[in-house]
Amino acid sequence: MKRKEFAKDNKPKNASSLKVGIVVSSWNGDITKNLLVGAKKVLHEWKVPEKNVRILRVTGSFEIPYGCLKLIARKKLDAIIALGCLIKGETKHDEYIASAVSHGIMRLSLDYKIPIGFGVITASNVAQAKVRSSGSTNKGAEAAIAALEAALL
Repeated sequence: MKRKEFAKDNKPKNASSLKVGIVVSSWNGDITKNLLVGAKKVLHEWKVPEKNVRILRVTGSFEIPYGCLKLIARKKLDAIIALGCLIKGETKHDEYIASAVSHGIMRLSLDYKIPIGFGVITASNVAQAKVRSSGSTNKGAEAAIAALEAALL
């Protein structure tokens, strides 16, 4: 689904009663910073008060599921947004990390019955990651929309 189609079907709603956690990786920080900006923009558009948003920074994408677990244990949240960036290198390391992170996040979401928006991008190179973390193709914004939509079900 293209970003414009996704956004058209998911107009901002009133999510002012929701408490939302964001777990963001510091690795590839220039990319994850943009993902965070996109997610926070969506939260603002959906009227989630800043005081209801908890941000937890972790070192890399592999640590995102643990960060989500820490937020779940400490706070009563309605949704979590997971943000990270994996860029392909010379080995399959990125594939192993992506698989572990996605399985970990799904397990937490189902075990704890909390929606976790998946904003961990995988890219072949930095240029591709920059495109997927900016403007109308910001995957952080899309992850935020998905988490909020699920929390409001």
